[in-house]
Amino acid sequence: MNLSRPKINALLALVLFTFAFLAAEFRFDVNVGLLAGAERVVIAQGFILGASVLGFIGYAPLLGLAQRKGHSLAVVNAAVPIAILGLTQVQFPTAPLALEILGCVAFFGLGLLGAAAHHTFSLTFQDDPKLATGAGAAYAAGILIQFAINLLNCGGIAELIILGTATIAISALSVVPQKAARSSNPAINPFVEPSHALAKQACWSIALVMILACLFSTLDNVVTLSNAHGTIAVQTWPRLFLAASGLAAGLIFDLAERRYMGLVMLGIAVLSTISILTVEAGADPNLGLVVFYLSSGFFVTFFTATFTQLAPRMHAPALWAGMGRTANNICAFTTSGVSLALVTSGNVALIMIGALILLVAACAAFVAAGLFRLPQTEQECEREQLAEEALAAPTIEEQRQAFIANHGLTPREVDVLIAVTQDERPLKQVAEELGISMRMVQRHLSSIYQKTDTQTRAGLAKAFPSA
Repeated sequence: MNLSRPKINALLALVLFTFAFLAAEFRFDVNVGLLAGAERVVIAQGFILGASVLGFIGYAPLLGLAQRKGHSLAVVNAAVPIAILGLTQVQFPTAPLALEILGCVAFFGLGLLGAAAHHTFSLTFQDDPKLATGAGAAYAAGILIQFAINLLNCGGIAELIILGTATIAISALSVVPQKAARSSNPAINPFVEPSHALAKQACWSIALVMILACLFSTLDNVVTLSNAHGTIAVQTWPRLFLAASGLAAGLIFDLAERRYMGLVMLGIAVLSTISILTVEAGADPNLGLVVFYLSSGFFVTFFTATFTQLAPRMHAPALWAGMGRTANNICAFTTSGVSLALVTSGNVALIMIGALILLVAACAAFVAAGLFRLPQTEQECEREQLAEEALAAPTIEEQRQAFIANHGLTPREVDVLIAVTQDERPLKQVAEELGISMRMVQRHLSSIYQKTDTQTRAGLAKAFPSA
């Protein structure tokens, strides 16, 4: 991976966002469990995820408004105090209601910063063949930082300072790379990927992420509920599996230019479905936890890579870059109550049927989003290369204009040139059609021969691009 300064900044921004978001979510869950009980944790977690969605979606229009007013940095700068204000209550809760309200404020700010970080990453890595590796590495690094903070048992004012510093750093790192990336303004060829096909792929990708998120949300609620009851501890060793799976996912997804990414993710979805069934059937929760974390790393890297590589080709890159995280959080927010009811009901048969239905729906969405493309054969690669070369080749009109410009022909010489190269009609007829004398046509033609280093009409017709 060729890491330039903008790319390093973009990676760091994504690393710090991952750390800040997960660390704040974990601390929020713990304090809600202490103040309101374990059963309230999943519902409250849905609230903060919904608030983060508002931040992710609101970033693009707010950025556009700020840029029109000449204050492009206003959004990320304003997000920092908003996030810190809410994080203060998350670290030092006074009451359950205040914790939930200001927790939503914190995650709205984190959503704005997360959208900025994803936008920056998308702009700087859009042409990088190791885009998925970068996304997976950033996620893994964020997890490891959170793991280290938990091992050090940082809490209270120390953790608040760390999270506050992280939010400030995200806002700083998410600005400079965007400016650098916007200056390049890469052109997109509309003939390679028509806009309607791109929109279809984007919409089906959102549907796919939401379907997969339903699978993961159900198992996540099992983990969250078990953690709140003290059955397992999600902040310790299992998170190493999450970091390892994120990094492994990036490396695997980038094989064959990410053409295997859809098939690999389908396999992970099947594995996750099995883990849901086994845990609900009475298997050791820690076994399900390991499988869940291994799968989750692949899922996060998948939706991050999918939308960050898609965003630069969309009309609103700032909105689409973080759409994977947005779709995931929307699903977690809207289905948290339903999945919690399923988990607590103990109806294994109902959960099994639901999981299988979601898996079938995920397969359909994979196909519709075009994510089941296998690596191309040599013949397909050759045909694609020839098509790209044909699209990149200049048109006849462009070739003609280049010929005229290169040989310094005058407008009247151009008229004569076009007339004498169309066919073999007599010069007298050419003179009549142009409204000039025969002698003037010959003078122009002699000048054209001299400028183009030709001697006959046939040679001139061969040199001048024909329609």
